[in-house]
This record gives sequence, structure tokens and C-alpha cells, in this order.
Amino acid sequence: MTAATLMVQGTTSDAGKSLLVTALGRALARRGIAVAPFKSQNMALNSAVTPEGGEMGRAQAVQAAACRVVPHTDMNPVLLKPCSDRGAQVILDGRPLSMSDAAAYHRLKPTLLERVVAAHGRLVRRHRVVLVEGAGSPAEINLRQGDIANMGFAEAVDCPVILVADIDRGGVFAHLVGTLALLSPTERARVAGFVINRFRGDKALLDPGLDWLQRETGKPVLGVLPYLQGLYLEAEDALPGTLPPAPRGGQGEGEPLQVVVPALPRISNHTDLDPLRLHPRVRVTFAAPGRPLPPADLIVLPGSKAVRADLDWLRQQGFDRAILRHLRYGGRVMGICGGFQMLGQWVHDPDGVEGAPGSTPGLGLLEVETTLAPGKQLRQVRGQLADGARVEGYEIHAGVTRGPGLQRPAVTLEGQGPDGAVSEDGAILGTYVHGVFDRAGAARSLLAWAGLGDAAGGRDLERDREDGFEQLADAVEAHLDMARILALLGLEAPAASPPPPESGRSHLGRHRA
Repeated sequence: MTAATLMVQGTTSDAGKSLLVTALGRALARRGIAVAPFKSQNMALNSAVTPEGGEMGRAQAVQAAACRVVPHTDMNPVLLKPCSDRGAQVILDGRPLSMSDAAAYHRLKPTLLERVVAAHGRLVRRHRVVLVEGAGSPAEINLRQGDIANMGFAEAVDCPVILVADIDRGGVFAHLVGTLALLSPTERARVAGFVINRFRGDKALLDPGLDWLQRETGKPVLGVLPYLQGLYLEAEDALPGTLPPAPRGGQGEGEPLQVVVPALPRISNHTDLDPLRLHPRVRVTFAAPGRPLPPADLIVLPGSKAVRADLDWLRQQGFDRAILRHLRYGGRVMGICGGFQMLGQWVHDPDGVEGAPGSTPGLGLLEVETTLAPGKQLRQVRGQLADGARVEGYEIHAGVTRGPGLQRPAVTLEGQGPDGAVSEDGAILGTYVHGVFDRAGAARSLLAWAGLGDAAGGRDLERDREDGFEQLADAVEAHLDMARILALLGLEAPAASPPPPESGRSHLGRHRA
């Protein structure tokens, strides 16, 4: 049977492209259709590590879990990880290619188009359907030349496009009609229909506008998705907003543990903190610049794509002094990946991996120092904390950390030995393991170390994620014209099958980065 490709583009960033690909992926997987996600170019600091040790965008790893397939770098052949306001690291087919500014990257695009089309072709050979997510908006006419992320890719592989718009932000009809007006005739012709996302209220009040839109454009409205509450899906890049509410402690359980996370300018993989943000007895605050660091029981320094620059930022904000004061009053401090490197004595970058070559003093809280190097550590890991609690996650970092502090490791990894460091007084902990809070036992252990006497009651994030996939699939089945969407894919419309048994669940945590 011939494979089919369908692309989802948006009138704006955050219009619902990723959500719609995720939802359709699970809906098709429930029908027994072999489906895979794809995004030719993704710009994000939240990434994932595949079982083969390649790096890809986290959103596509989440979509792979929704499609019930193992994530692969072919699903996101180009990943851009910003290191400054003007430059980014280019990850190609899962491996670092270069550091590029906007002009250099623009010159690289013709070569990249060949590579992304090749990656898409490999997915097509392995799956019945490939669902493609665009980037930003196809109406960004200043980026039209050499485009590999939106219509440039759609034209290269000759696939139909669904255009999604977010009604919650207002101006939805202007967004849709204006986007069409800025497309070329051939691009406009391949738009197969519209989806309106995040609708609240009585749809009957929207119907006259939908009728006008269809008459004005000649394009069908394929459906209106409601504003869905309570979904847990990891953020693609930006600092998180609202997560589904967790039942809050009471009944004499005491005050919640206060966790403060400096909102580093180049923060990466902040999804490490999701298990804490969803815990009913934990409050997580991302500390913004220009304000004092809030009172805390635990301060977590997260991952960073530019460790030395973010160290300078911490000092500019006075957060370094606040961390020392926090420790004097008995608080705990933890660093993950780049945050672990910041806790050491020095961060050296002789080759200019993350910026200008040089060295920057760390916070001096652990007896280690780090030398950045061009090669990246990319691997999934398993191990245990000192108390035996199981840890499962991934490493994704540049550089090697050395020093006597490593003789007191935070984690012991299977087949790899000690990782991270703990201070002599036990108040400071650093690790390279992303996802260190994901397993309930490890989260309980670390939260108890931070001062939460009984840390039971955390959320099962894998179950929350699976429930979110099912809720999304139910929504598209109920609110979209699935028969027409299946026809775009050359498929008939068999009834959706029930979810598979528990053993069929995909464990995204094992493919995360």
C-alpha cells in the first residue's frame, strides 16, 4: 500500500500544530495504522535522546510516543538549539553539525533540504502515514526563500496541508484568510482545509463565521477543537505555563516544599522539573530576572545551552549571593547537567563550544571543574541513588567534569559507574542525569533529602501522558471530519479500536533527553 504524508501548518506559533499532530497520531495508531511524526526543522532547547544516541526535538519524541513508535532522529532531522540571540547550534540527523548565525544558516538551507527530504523518505518507507508538523507560520514571507520548514518542504514532497489557527488568541478569521493571501498560488492550492483550535463556548454562535470562511476561501473547515483542560504534554521550548492541577496536600500534611529555579536565559530541558510541578506537596517557582530570589527549601539550577553566559547572568542578578545565603540557613541546592557544571570551581571552554573561548569561575560549591569540548555525550542511562532508589533518564552534554568531588557521586549508573557529586555536608548535589525526578522512588528520595518528610503522592507522569494522548485522540474523533482527513491520506474510515493493553504503553522517559 502506498504511504501518505499530511502536513499541519499554523497561522502563528503555538496555534496547535504539535497538538494536532499528536492527536492525529494517536487516533491513527488506535486504528491500527502505522504512523510516524516528522518535523523537518525544529528550534528548541528541550530535546530528547533516541535509543541509538541521537538528539532530536522533544516534541517529536512525545509525538512518537503518541504514535506508539520508538523515536528516531529521522523524525526531526534538523534541530536548532539557540546559544545566543543571534546564533544556534545546528543538530543534523542527531549529531552536532556547526554553530551558525542566521546568515550562515540561510546559506546552509539548500543542503539541508536534501537531508530532510531524505529523512522523510526513510520514514515513508517504514510507515503507512507520516504526519508532518510545520514551524511558525508559512506566511512569514521574509523566510520564504530556501524554506525547509513549511511550504518549501510541502512542495518538495508534494503533500497536502491542513492549516490550524488558535481562536483563543482572537482574530482567527483574519489569521486564516491573511495566511492564504500571503501564499503563492501553488501553495494555496495544497491547503486542504482548516482546523480551529481552543474554542470555548457554544459552537452554534461560531457557525455563521465558518460558513463565511468556507464561501470566501473555497476551503472546508475540517473541525473545531474545544479548549481542552487538564492535559499533560511536555512543553516544546518556552518556560512552562499552567499544568493540570494536582490535588493539594492538607489533612495535617504541613506546608509544601518550596522549590525555586532560576529562569536562565538559555535554560534547556526544563521538563526535568515537571514531576515536581505536578507533585501535590511541592511548589515550583521560576525566578525571573530583576527580582530577589524567593525563599526556598530547595534551589535547582537547571540545564543550560550556554553555561558560562548563564553563570554571568546569575551573578548579574545577585543570585549567586542568594544561593550562598540560602545554604547558610540550611537550604539545599541541586544542579542538573549545566546546573551541575555551574556548581563547580570552573567552567573552561578552550574551543569556544558555547561562545567565545575562555574560562569562567563557577559557584565554587562542589570540588569539580568542567572543560567543554566539541563532542557531546548522548545516551540513555539507568542507575540508582545512594539509597538504592532507581533512576532512569538520559545524558546530553558537552564537556568532561573532573575533581575530587566526584568521589562522592550522586548516582551510580549501570555499566558506566559514578555520576555527579554530593558535597561533604550533603547539602549540595549535582548530576548529569536528565529525568532524575521521573521515577517515583527517586523523586521521593530527593524530595526527602530536600526536606519533605513524607514525599509520597506524586503523579505518574507516564500515565498522565497516556491519558493526554487518549483525550486528544477522543477530541479529534469527536470534533474533526475524520472521514475527510482519512481520505486525504488515501484511507477508508474503519472504526477506531480500543487502547492496547497496559503492556503496549510506550515509556517516553526511556527515550527522553
